[in-house]
Amino acid sequence: MSGTAVGLIGIAALFVLLGLRIPVAFAMFIVGFIGIAVLNGINAAVSLLASESFTLATSSELVVIPLFILMGNVASATGMSRQLYDAAYAVIGSFKGGLASATVIGCGGFAALSGSSVASALTMGKVALAQMDRFNYDSRLSTGVVAAGGTLGILIPPSTGFVIYAILTEQSIGRLFLAGVFPGILLLVLFVLAVTLLCWVWPNYGPAGPQTSLAQKLTALAGAGPIVAVIVLTIGGIYGGLFSPVEASAVGAGAVILIGTAMRTLTLRTLWISAKDSVVTTATVMLILIAAHMINPFMALSHIPSVVGEFINTMNLSPTGVLVMILAIYIVLGCFLEGFAMLVLTLPIFFPIILNLGIDPIWFGVLVVLALEMGLISPPVGLNVFIVKSVAPKVPLGDIFRGVIPFWLMMIVTLAILIVFPQIALYLPNTMIN
Repeated sequence: MSGTAVGLIGIAALFVLLGLRIPVAFAMFIVGFIGIAVLNGINAAVSLLASESFTLATSSELVVIPLFILMGNVASATGMSRQLYDAAYAVIGSFKGGLASATVIGCGGFAALSGSSVASALTMGKVALAQMDRFNYDSRLSTGVVAAGGTLGILIPPSTGFVIYAILTEQSIGRLFLAGVFPGILLLVLFVLAVTLLCWVWPNYGPAGPQTSLAQKLTALAGAGPIVAVIVLTIGGIYGGLFSPVEASAVGAGAVILIGTAMRTLTLRTLWISAKDSVVTTATVMLILIAAHMINPFMALSHIPSVVGEFINTMNLSPTGVLVMILAIYIVLGCFLEGFAMLVLTLPIFFPIILNLGIDPIWFGVLVVLALEMGLISPPVGLNVFIVKSVAPKVPLGDIFRGVIPFWLMMIVTLAILIVFPQIALYLPNTMIN
């Protein structure tokens, strides 16, 4: 049996295992280990498992994962995430759809602390849904905006998705973080525009919230000041060359802990729970990375990437045409596969192709992560939709999926803008101080 045939069988087996709800890391590990054993012998598979596990476990670059996750967990546990929402709520909540727009801004701010889409959707769902329900917001808008706003967690840095992409493709984590800043802000603005348009066409969708005085606005903004300062310090420090991403993660986590202690909202119990949750999440990511370093060599041995590359070459598409086709594949796969599984399964195939076409790998990383975001709200998987459903059990699942459609379309618009104007993503990485 040829290597390509074994590779195709392996990919089919991976889809079967994922369909049986086998955890992503275990499914990829099983396929990768058995595939390497078939193509290169059991000794090679065992040796690769030992060496890659040790290399990843001792990689200093991966320290960013637990520290940024800890930063987000502490911020959530101490109520700092609510302060971000309260500040946006005080400033724009009195406009039509203002509470929904404030939720988007709160999600964006919390994304810059946590790097997790699921955490952003869950946290903002608990904070914002009750308020929007209180002011009779249409449930499709309120739940849709939380599910979609949560996706900003994987694009606005620090992003776990960018870290995994960087490790799999050997790109700079710092450059990828900076590349996500302007696209993340662009997507946030388009989400707010979507809310505004919906409430303009259907005024009952998002009634105006309560009026707030200037003093209340200033108080709310002051409350969010320390958190905004931490975000500016970590991302600005990377851009200005003051910190490496690892150092920035340590500074950010330490600053949030100090702020929580000073505000007397962080107790030893809260810190313990936050640290424990961070360890669990980090272990999950590490298992996925180890599994990725098993399945990637299997893909290479099977020659599937080169076969796909040759097939695409026969289509005589321009580099932009190939890029659009790859992104379309990601969007379709996002309806069925978890995001990290998509990255691990597809990058060994697509990344060599985009390098051969001269496509900037940092720009491609931003586009891919944005496509992964779309999968978080695409039926039937739509992880963020189910997260919101758990917070709002009375809202029918179909209403939530209908509610995310305008925001899903805005993601398509963002992809198109970034394809036409790649400098939106590349300006900060290309001007950063090394």
